[in-house]
Amino acid sequence: MTATQLKSAHSNTDYDSYSLWREASYRLKKNKMAMLGFWTLLALFVIAACTPWLAPYAYESQNLALGASPPSAQHLLGTDIHGRDLLTRLMYGSRVSLLVGFAATAVSLVIGVLWGTIAGYIGGRIDTVMMRIVDILYALPFMIFIILLMVVFGRSFLLLFLAIGLVEWLTMARIVRAQVLSVRKQEYIDAAIVTGLSHWQIIYRHVMPNILGPVIVYVTLTIPSVILLESFLSFLGLGIQPPQSSWGVLISRGVESMEEYPWLLIFPGLTLSITLFSLNFLGDGLRDALDPRTAKS
Repeated sequence: MTATQLKSAHSNTDYDSYSLWREASYRLKKNKMAMLGFWTLLALFVIAACTPWLAPYAYESQNLALGASPPSAQHLLGTDIHGRDLLTRLMYGSRVSLLVGFAATAVSLVIGVLWGTIAGYIGGRIDTVMMRIVDILYALPFMIFIILLMVVFGRSFLLLFLAIGLVEWLTMARIVRAQVLSVRKQEYIDAAIVTGLSHWQIIYRHVMPNILGPVIVYVTLTIPSVILLESFLSFLGLGIQPPQSSWGVLISRGVESMEEYPWLLIFPGLTLSITLFSLNFLGDGLRDALDPRTAKS
């Protein structure tokens, strides 16, 4: 390649990347289900952030004389057996569930992207060793691993983030490695090497931008699984502990009295389902929008 061709390769790569993201944004906006998921999630985030000001009652407020009562004008979603407003507890629980979902996903994202990028870019024996470690970790019973961590070290937000994040990064690492291996074979990577860019500059400028699409899609699919995992742990009594609550805790309490007070299970379960559906709709929309085959059609 001549110097002019190298410069042209760089400029074409930048233009193609910009054009791809612009077209992907346009296709995503045309996907009604994906946008419905996006706006639903945005509304949930706003409610979670503004819960102290939007909640109809104080979180610690309870009326033992009222007990468990069905939905009414005073309590739109009813109350639990301690006379606490269920809508208020759902709103405060959204802060915990969404925080756990996104924080644990962030942990898995950082570890998985770094691990997969290094393995895929360097290749050779280092790649082999790193991916064999991933294979070994895949074979471990991670639910038992998380439960042991929670039992031995106690229950806390930080440990919950780390425990779930340390489980979810393995698939992320595999996806990123596969994408990096594909990108490494492109001509603009050879052009960047010839121009004298360091390995970290190449990774930052050329590799990372071109693997963001699949990573973003997988993140939107990881968050629901993390929220479900937290809910399952809380259901088993190993997650968030009273007086704090999450959607998993509320579902667990609702199951205990579902025959007598069905609203205690219906509304938390419905809230969790809406959130998971919204995340999956958004993830599917992003996958379709960022798919190169869709761009050519």
